[in-house]
Amino acid sequence: MNIILVIFDSLRKDCIGCYNAGEPGSPPWGWKVKTPHLDALSEESLLMTRAYPESLPTLPARRAIYTGKRVYPFHDARFRLRGDLVGAAMAPGWGPIPEDQDTLAEILQEAGYRTGLIADVYHMFKPSKNFWRGFDQWTFLRGQETDKARSGPEPPEELVRKYLPEELEKQIPQLRNVIINELKNMYDRTLEEDYFNARVFIEAARWLEQNRDADKFFLTVESFDPHEPWFVPEYYRKMYDDSDGREQVLSTYRTTENIPEQLINRTRANYSGLVTMCDRWFGHFYETMRSLGLLENTVLIVTTDHGHSIGDRGYLGKQGHPSAPEVYEIPVFIRHPEGIGAGKRSDLLIQHIDLSAQILQFAGVPLPEDLDGKCFFDQAVNNGQPIRDHVTIAWGPNITVIDDNWWLNCKVNGSGVLLYDLNASDPFEKNVADEHRDVAERLFKLALDDAKGGVPDYLIEMAGTEEDVPGCSELALGNLLNRTGDNK
Repeated sequence: MNIILVIFDSLRKDCIGCYNAGEPGSPPWGWKVKTPHLDALSEESLLMTRAYPESLPTLPARRAIYTGKRVYPFHDARFRLRGDLVGAAMAPGWGPIPEDQDTLAEILQEAGYRTGLIADVYHMFKPSKNFWRGFDQWTFLRGQETDKARSGPEPPEELVRKYLPEELEKQIPQLRNVIINELKNMYDRTLEEDYFNARVFIEAARWLEQNRDADKFFLTVESFDPHEPWFVPEYYRKMYDDSDGREQVLSTYRTTENIPEQLINRTRANYSGLVTMCDRWFGHFYETMRSLGLLENTVLIVTTDHGHSIGDRGYLGKQGHPSAPEVYEIPVFIRHPEGIGAGKRSDLLIQHIDLSAQILQFAGVPLPEDLDGKCFFDQAVNNGQPIRDHVTIAWGPNITVIDDNWWLNCKVNGSGVLLYDLNASDPFEKNVADEHRDVAERLFKLALDDAKGGVPDYLIEMAGTEEDVPGCSELALGNLLNRTGDNK
């Protein structure tokens, strides 16, 4: 059986129509986000409604997916690598896949699969990275975000000013260099087919056509869209905002208190338009599968690494503390060629690492003993027992623990405690840690249990350098820690 894994970057679950109980495709922005192809796919797929990452952001998430092994608590993951983001050194796990860890592609390649990777996620291909291990063909489409794909020509000031609001530049002067780099990369983009998500899915469809002779294959398709910058053809944006207002395509990773509402609305419209465009080109890829007869012999899995806050709770970006559902809740579609699970929804708790285990099971390959992921498809389809009673998600020194009733977010040193009651009418309105100390302690202990080998000292020290966000409880859980002495 063939296997295709499609991973979008920053695709919000609440911006996909089929994932909304009421009005389809309705984030809290006043409109529906149009995703007709993913909605159609949902009718043929098993949908997981409580799926989460294992570690964040971009590269730690992919390391977990590509290996099926926990990245948290980031032992031997304190990378300082040349040719990478200046701030990446502050994100434990942001580095290559360890040499002693096998990848899905390597395991499947050894089992006789032809393997392919089509991607524009430029972080995966920076110097020192190795995310293409095990792929018979890997195709890197250059130019996303600040990828140094082009050194010129310099964009005119008028164009820079169009996409860089003065308010944002005053707050964050370095955004000028960011937008200039991004505009260089899109210099000769004239047709919709020149945009990145279109290029990714056109190239992935071409790979399917060129590899029809494979006995069985494993294809991974990585679309950096709908990650920022939210450049999109104007007609997609006008589906959600047809005003003549100013443009805004950047994420500030700051509060939105100094950003005018018009710019927030335009940001949401550009993001929504890019989601719709991603859906349109995914549809092209899906129709290629249909034309080639691959729907009858191929498992298709669609997911994302995380979402993105766009004015939600007064923030524009994504972060580990406080964690938020629009960032941490992810979509998972699994379309089985025999129609197993079609149209069904499952609320089993799963994480990225479980996708890895499930892919190996679909391939008929024995699961390695040291795999942290667990198979879940049969249980989900047959209303079986849960594979997990909680999930622990890590972003550097920040952890989030979620079970059936509670959402705990704090630092690995036990400070900055935020506890939310998921059964409340508005779960994230009130921090209830002080009223439920026993719950906070229980969930924190679960996170410590999930930290194989204990929490390294450097991570605890990093947690101590970060200020608590407003609204945190004075509750301290640090007495429960078990230090390892590991400072790597």
